[in-house]
Amino acid sequence: MTTVASDAEKTDGDLVVDVDRINKHFGSKHVVKDLSLQVRRGEIFGFLGPNGSGKTTSIRMMCGLLTPDSGHGTCMGFDIIKQSDQIKRRVGYMTQKFSYWDDLSIRENLDFVARIYGMQRRKEVVDQSLEKLGLSSRAKQLAGSLSGGWKQRLALAASMLHQPELLLLDEPTAGVDPAARRDFWEELHRLAAEGISVLVSTHYMDEAERCHKLAYLAYGKLLVQGTAAEVVAGQGLSTWAIYNSRDSDIRDNKLVGLSQQLHEQPGVDQLVVFGTSLHVCGKDAALLEQTLRRITAGQGLRMELIDTSLEDVFIYMMNRSTDNFGELS
Repeated sequence: MTTVASDAEKTDGDLVVDVDRINKHFGSKHVVKDLSLQVRRGEIFGFLGPNGSGKTTSIRMMCGLLTPDSGHGTCMGFDIIKQSDQIKRRVGYMTQKFSYWDDLSIRENLDFVARIYGMQRRKEVVDQSLEKLGLSSRAKQLAGSLSGGWKQRLALAASMLHQPELLLLDEPTAGVDPAARRDFWEELHRLAAEGISVLVSTHYMDEAERCHKLAYLAYGKLLVQGTAAEVVAGQGLSTWAIYNSRDSDIRDNKLVGLSQQLHEQPGVDQLVVFGTSLHVCGKDAALLEQTLRRITAGQGLRMELIDTSLEDVFIYMMNRSTDNFGELS
């Protein structure tokens, strides 16, 4: 597992999450393996990985919502095993599936959640929440009639009612349109600026790039963590984009055939078609370029050395991950 951290990060910052070698089994399945991680106050920490990689399980264990089988750690200064009740009171949790009441209005939903928390001055708290999340104009609208983006705002408002220090988001923008996702992430960065830490699992690369730090999990194992730039640089991939000639007919697409030609050629570690281009990645930059120039010669294609993207790295790491559950079937 690769970890990249600056000297300032090693010595400064208020740790909100600090876990060491935590593990979790569900029956014979080892879902999380020796996870060690630190999250600082006001940090948005993103979790990436294939489905079934243990992202949600890891987040829940780090915040006292699920008890590890072994290992230890703290969350907001409390022991994640012995003091989980103290942690739960200080955590806001937003699930992937909308879990509020369709037959209640936005205001009624928030008021009900405030009553569950036993909050004082409920009306004042709800009014402030409606205003803060831009929900005031729709306060009387039934939750069941809301679009995905507005349901998302309601869920965030509900999870923030009790003013948590830590916010857990489990793929919060799944099925939400790009404009609503952008607005949601602007709100997350506003909350982070106020000192609230955010743990979020996502499959969207543009969202991952907006996180302060990232962790890539592959079937229970933490493979790499750091900023998006550090994660990309840590893989050491050289990437070329290959395009059809500018004057070629879109139906005369040579990229699929080229991909087949390049498969298992020297220096070629990954091939992915991105719209009108083929991204070719490899660890050995010189060998990769030599192979590409040899194979593409005379084909009327255009080549360009490009920066390796987080998505290139994500696909590269995912293709090299082994499904630990597959061994059990």
